[in-house]
Amino acid sequence: MQAILALEDGRIFRGESHGAGGERAGEVVFNTSLTGYQEIFTDPSYAGQIVVLTNPQIGNYGTNAADAEAQKPYIEGLVTREFSPVSSNWRSEQVADEYLERHGVPVISEIDTRALVRHLRTYGVMRGVISTNGGSPEALVAKAKAQPRMDGCDLASVVSTKETYEWSREHPANSVPGLMPEAPAQNIHVVAYDYGIKHNILRMLTREGARVTVVPAQTSAEDVLALKPDGIFLSNGPGDPEPLHYAHENIRKLAGKKPIFGICLGHQLIGLALGGKSYKLKFGHHGGNHPVQQTDSGKIEITAHNHNFAIDPDSLKQSEVDLTHVDLNDNTLEGLRHRSLPLFSVQYHPEASPGPHDSHYLFRDFRKMMEESKR
Repeated sequence: MQAILALEDGRIFRGESHGAGGERAGEVVFNTSLTGYQEIFTDPSYAGQIVVLTNPQIGNYGTNAADAEAQKPYIEGLVTREFSPVSSNWRSEQVADEYLERHGVPVISEIDTRALVRHLRTYGVMRGVISTNGGSPEALVAKAKAQPRMDGCDLASVVSTKETYEWSREHPANSVPGLMPEAPAQNIHVVAYDYGIKHNILRMLTREGARVTVVPAQTSAEDVLALKPDGIFLSNGPGDPEPLHYAHENIRKLAGKKPIFGICLGHQLIGLALGGKSYKLKFGHHGGNHPVQQTDSGKIEITAHNHNFAIDPDSLKQSEVDLTHVDLNDNTLEGLRHRSLPLFSVQYHPEASPGPHDSHYLFRDFRKMMEESKR
């Protein structure tokens, strides 16, 4: 079966169809990771987006339950150079083609992904449609233009859990051999806001000896404090951080009362709560190979990224906020720490699954901050 990818500016790509048939639309972004495609499929931060993978061969090692970052894929569609109809790996439980078909995700392959990525780098991310329905390219371009932009969209409340739940060392997703090494006793309680939280973040918090209570995105600060946490975690998630006014207000109320650690969207929300401003990147940061420098030590970490927005460092009060990390590709702000309150955040993903693992120390820093706060 043939498939078409139509971009809002009129650029058309024709290829082969895999996964689910039909038609899906979203903002088209590219990811430069060499491995971990299932983690990308199931990252809730990709809600509303069609993902182009620059690694030319996808699907080779199949899929399995342990590699999922959520209960289902969140990407709107997938674009690849080659898509394997078979899998060759002892951990594979289902071929990627069947996995994506079961979850209704269309795939277009056998296109020049290099040309597509160069187009997006030149003109910026844009809305697109993947279709196997045989419609005219002109009609698909019109549908792409009619799709809502990510700017101004609160997608966090869409992907967030609807009910509070507990995540502990005994959670089934922690039962995979090698994922949970020896950890401190669970004598710390973390309340995690779910704006699109990934399983490996919860594993990393548990690995540091935390019992984790996950709450919906719009849970009030008062309800969170009533759970008597030792620390509060602000998760990653999709969409624009600016319209999440409920989150900005909750963070202002919680700041200084309990230690706070934010990742990705959580970092952006902290920046806005502290009076900063956000802006949209031309084509975002998506991949597992981004160099980030610690501003105090000069040490460079290779990090995983998945975000379309960033915080303007010039909008933050330097007297209150220390800028701790910077992206060496484009100098965007990658981390901050409040000078007087127990609060810090990073734009990238220190829990990176399947890797890199350079930034795991941040979870240890969070535990240390909570222990010091309890004294």
